[in-house]
Amino acid sequence: MKTDSIFYRLFQEFPSIFFELIGNPPETANTYQFSSVEIKQTAFRIDGVFLPTQNEENPIYFVEVQFQPDSDIYLRLVSEVFLYLRQNKSKNSWRGVVIYPRRNIDTGERQDCYEFFNSDRISIIYLDELGEAASLPIGIATIKLVIENEDTTITTARELINRTKQAVNLQLPQKQLLELIETILVYKLPNIKSRGDRGDVWVK
Repeated sequence: MKTDSIFYRLFQEFPSIFFELIGNPPETANTYQFSSVEIKQTAFRIDGVFLPTQNEENPIYFVEVQFQPDSDIYLRLVSEVFLYLRQNKSKNSWRGVVIYPRRNIDTGERQDCYEFFNSDRISIIYLDELGEAASLPIGIATIKLVIENEDTTITTARELINRTKQAVNLQLPQKQLLELIETILVYKLPNIKSRGDRGDVWVK
């Protein structure tokens, strides 16, 4: 399973995690609908788009998950955004969010896009700079599991499973979240097995 497929599933099933990731209240997700959008008559596909469902004052969020160096990422994002806006005649403003595993993957040329960074139209998130998983909200800690060192993936996953099962007033669907953690484990460690009824994991 490709990394962007995991993030698509994550944001589709748990949109509140995205808004928590960018510093907004998780409840903001209640006013948005998430989808992947293909721009007509081009080869462009936007990884994820959060469309406001209630308020024209809320911005559209265009999300790109970038796990490989790409010097054209920002020019491509801006091109995708403006083609989308032209085709859909949206009245909402927009924001772009690019998610990297770590800073050294960010090789995008910004020379022609400075205005979008200076105005906070485009923001960057480096997953490895979010902090220790144990101190993060469960949803964001689940995102960080994608980039966890293989040597510590199982230990971190166990801790995350325990936190999820013991959480009081968990705002996320527990069963779906545990299944997503399992999916990430299988993605990172193809030889791994997990037993959801006990929450323990082991390697063949």
